[in-house]
Amino acid sequence: MKTTRATLIAALITTAATTFTAAPAFAQRAQGQQQSGQPAQPEREYDLSRAERAALAPALTAIGTSDWAAAQAALPAAQAAAQSADAKYLVGQIMLRIGLGTNNSQLQAQAVDALIDSGGAQAHELPNLLDNQMRFAIQAGDTAKAERAMARIAGLNPNDPNVIIRSADLKLRNNDRAGALQEYRRAMEVQQAAGQPVSEELRKRVLALAYEGRLPETLTLARELVTAYPNPTNWRDALAIYREVGGVEQPLHLDFYRLMSAAQALTSERDFIEYAEAAQRGAMFGEVKSALEQGLARNAITGNAAYAREMLAAAERRIAEDRQSLPAERTRALAGSNGEAVLRLGDAYYGYGEYAQAAELYRAALEKGGVDANVVNTRLGAALARAGQRAEAEAAFQAVIGPRSELANFWRLWLSRAA
Repeated sequence: MKTTRATLIAALITTAATTFTAAPAFAQRAQGQQQSGQPAQPEREYDLSRAERAALAPALTAIGTSDWAAAQAALPAAQAAAQSADAKYLVGQIMLRIGLGTNNSQLQAQAVDALIDSGGAQAHELPNLLDNQMRFAIQAGDTAKAERAMARIAGLNPNDPNVIIRSADLKLRNNDRAGALQEYRRAMEVQQAAGQPVSEELRKRVLALAYEGRLPETLTLARELVTAYPNPTNWRDALAIYREVGGVEQPLHLDFYRLMSAAQALTSERDFIEYAEAAQRGAMFGEVKSALEQGLARNAITGNAAYAREMLAAAERRIAEDRQSLPAERTRALAGSNGEAVLRLGDAYYGYGEYAQAAELYRAALEKGGVDANVVNTRLGAALARAGQRAEAEAAFQAVIGPRSELANFWRLWLSRAA
């Protein structure tokens, strides 16, 4: 015999109760429909036998008056009589209403299972039911059940990136990092195929997992992060990963920290101290001063503050004389044949922020020879980039090969995003 929800009992649980984690949103949506004059959802009809109707009636009546004790007492008879999918579904609804009314999370979990297993849940209800089943399983520590529920959700929406991300989140929660990374990547692929932007958060998760696993694509993912979201924090993270994974040793320190400075990614005491020390080794007193003043002004240098102030004072004592001597040294260096001397002079000009003059000297060093072309092209590209000569800088970075090529790639990326 078919009967509507209204004729069973006016207070019978609505879809909002079935999807109870989303009940407030459902209530707001229903209220909006009433105010806008949109038609309400049609009443659902249930096909129940006479015996099923008789067995369910006491529990439904008790629910209508919020008499949870009476509803609980009537529940076993309703469960025993329910044979059809519709009756089993309504029993699940009764269990859920009691569980909500008595704040019994265990009964709520059992109700969700009953609703899913009943065969009476409608297609639009299943995603939220399965979502609740997964949440309850997680709370209970039942990893296998949570993963089964998530797999069913994913099966209902196989190409929904949000569902794929949730599946990955669950795998990560269960310490399946390889599985999580695979799912996160798939979500990125789906979003990109649909022309949708990949969120910054998702890119960071993928990068973190790749870095943790020391995967070969880690540096590629780091570059992709700052390509899409080139803020100082991401530059800091990407370059920190490069420093560790790429093995940035002392010969690369000066060029590495020059890039960090350009990207506004210098933040730690180590950054400022190592930058200043690299500049000091090359007698680049202006760069020593700039690095240390920034670190001290930002209160980033604390443990080595006395050492930093001593180094800063020594640099300041040398700057006036050094700057005064640069024009004559430049003339002699350009007239001579010592490429190494011209390179050192170019570094000094760079340290004072005179990038065009530094670029001229770096070019001269390449012409005179006797220098490592990859070092000079790295610094030439940096000087040209800071001077706003983007095309020329790009050409210089492209000429860098060997161990410095990865750093040159990061410089090219910064150049492509620079204003």
